[in-house]
Amino acid sequence: MAGQWSEGHSTSILCVGASSGPEGLLASGSEGGEVTLWSQEGTIIGRLTLPGGEDSTSVVFSHAAPGQLYVSHGDAVSVLDPRKLKGPVEEFQGAGEEEINALSLNETGSALAVADDSGAVRVLELPGGKVCRTLRRHTNICSSVAFRPHRPNNLISAGLDMQVMLWGLQKTRPLWTVNLQDVAEEEGDDQQRPGQLFNPPLVHCVSVASCGNILGCAAEDGRVHVIRIGSGSKLEQQGAVKAHSQGASQAHFVSFLSHPHWLLTGGNDGLVALWDLSKHPVVTPEAKAGVTAAPRRKSKSKAKRKEQSQNKAKSPPKVEAEKEEEGEEEEAACAEEVTEEKSGPKLRISHGDKVNWLCPVVLKGEPSVVVADQSASLTVYPLSPL
Repeated sequence: MAGQWSEGHSTSILCVGASSGPEGLLASGSEGGEVTLWSQEGTIIGRLTLPGGEDSTSVVFSHAAPGQLYVSHGDAVSVLDPRKLKGPVEEFQGAGEEEINALSLNETGSALAVADDSGAVRVLELPGGKVCRTLRRHTNICSSVAFRPHRPNNLISAGLDMQVMLWGLQKTRPLWTVNLQDVAEEEGDDQQRPGQLFNPPLVHCVSVASCGNILGCAAEDGRVHVIRIGSGSKLEQQGAVKAHSQGASQAHFVSFLSHPHWLLTGGNDGLVALWDLSKHPVVTPEAKAGVTAAPRRKSKSKAKRKEQSQNKAKSPPKVEAEKEEEGEEEEAACAEEVTEEKSGPKLRISHGDKVNWLCPVVLKGEPSVVVADQSASLTVYPLSPL
């Protein structure tokens, strides 16, 4: 049964984060700078409103330091101590060039990535919050950012320019770029569902599985685009899951189920869905039948493509690969063709309201998902019906 956590906010909740610490605390942020701390049972532990009254757009607990909670609001990041939620312990003013949309901490807690409306991604050194890198390649709002597990110097960014980029923090150029609109055009994807308007694949959220090699990108076209990174951080394969009848707003891999490739998605259609991607041809190449590797090609050449129906094998995405300073040949990753995954979600939850945020979490031993929508309350659903 679904549970409601209410009275923690007076405005629409925009983001939720879960602590990996023994108390299993959760934090939520809402419009107007509100931040609320919750227990595993949904009891309010603390509340505060950040100075300036700007929306709290992202909340992230530190894995390395349980006494640190990072909250973005406006172009600033506040560091809070969840053990005594009185006010900011530290403020990183101007952490973003414009309003910040997303935060990501690397596993070691040494770097905080900040994605903002200017399209820039800034990387802040921790502790201290000094900007050590500014990564500029997005031509529109950068909506989401995520460090790769096991690779604290690798970062994924995605934005409303429909581009997904992999960065190595030693450089200020992406290792590769995928333009999801190019992929859709190459696939000849004009077969819309009845009544569905065409929406371009603006990316709202990117998530990386705990293995560090599989990405899920929730996009405005209703799909979750799935990307596999191969050895040497090369782009290896790309595909998609038709997840939602309207824009997909959230995608989060779940780290506490039977394998690392369970993915939770949420959309503007009010649906929350849990997908088992372990057999998806992008995730498990050996699951593909009759799929061959595409030939290597120079990164900025355009491969001609014959029109194929949606059910046929798909072509590799266009990839922009940057020259390595060591003088490696500039070429795209050997991306393989992918057959579309046909199976539906393992669990469908008709939430009924547009999804602002999903947070997979274990609550009192039960796998669950916390859903934030347009309201001032959180809804908790068990994932146990699997």
